[in-house]
Amino acid sequence: MRRNHLPSLMALNCFETAARHLSFTRAADELSLTQSAVSKQVAQLEATLLHPLFRRVKKRLHLTPEGAVYLGEARKILAQVEMSTRYMQSYGVASDVLNVATLPTFGARWLIPRLNGFRHKHPSINLNISNRSEPFDMQHERIDVAFFFGHGAWPKAECVELLHEEIVPVCAPSTLSRRNIRTPLDLTDLVLLQVSTRPEAWHEWFEAQSLYTEHSYHGPRFDTFYMALCAAEAGCGVALVPGFLAQKEIEEGKLVIAWPFKLKSSDAYYMAYPEHMAELYKVNAFIEWIRERLD
Repeated sequence: MRRNHLPSLMALNCFETAARHLSFTRAADELSLTQSAVSKQVAQLEATLLHPLFRRVKKRLHLTPEGAVYLGEARKILAQVEMSTRYMQSYGVASDVLNVATLPTFGARWLIPRLNGFRHKHPSINLNISNRSEPFDMQHERIDVAFFFGHGAWPKAECVELLHEEIVPVCAPSTLSRRNIRTPLDLTDLVLLQVSTRPEAWHEWFEAQSLYTEHSYHGPRFDTFYMALCAAEAGCGVALVPGFLAQKEIEEGKLVIAWPFKLKSSDAYYMAYPEHMAELYKVNAFIEWIRERLD
């Protein structure tokens, strides 16, 4: 399709606003347009797509199935345009934006406490921190610094090792009191909480002790260590997590170590930044700040 046959941003904006209000009149008020102008934009969009986006039932506006599908796509497009525009508006100005990606629980428990004071020392740098659990391309995503867990390699990036981890099983004190735990295999009676990003964790923990159980992969599954920790604290079972991520709850007595064996991981946590951005002030300042706060 030639680009001059693609829908305009005005048409997408009119459609999204009308879909949100389910009213051309209210959409026109929000956009400072006439009702007929909004209706015309939506009609042109429907003609381009070759599908109806709205239908009227008893004088009320409803999305068609095609309209509901396209609404999601239109919102993605409008959000991307807004993000790109704001990025360019801040590009090259005195107040620079540093985009940082981090693993969710690691970011909350390890990274954020180490950011205290950064703004006062570097007032011209605005941190924009987002959670990322899946692999991504730093250059494509416009990420300046990324924190990740792995072997210490990232394409076209410099990597700084931060810390290793020891995996420990934790649960609520009340959960442990209900069972007489005499061997690691007794933990399977307490429900093994799983974390999606570490599907082999329980299997490897048992294997390191020359043990095997068919229950290694059984149990509720959570996206993040933080969710697994919350579930363990609520008494849902035993979570296998890096010890430093559970330190706060253990110190407060909300969680206890269910079995003393700690599995040392062969991987580590790293900080990565694109090679071509190594000389940028905002990147250098952040890298040095984190280096100075390594335990």
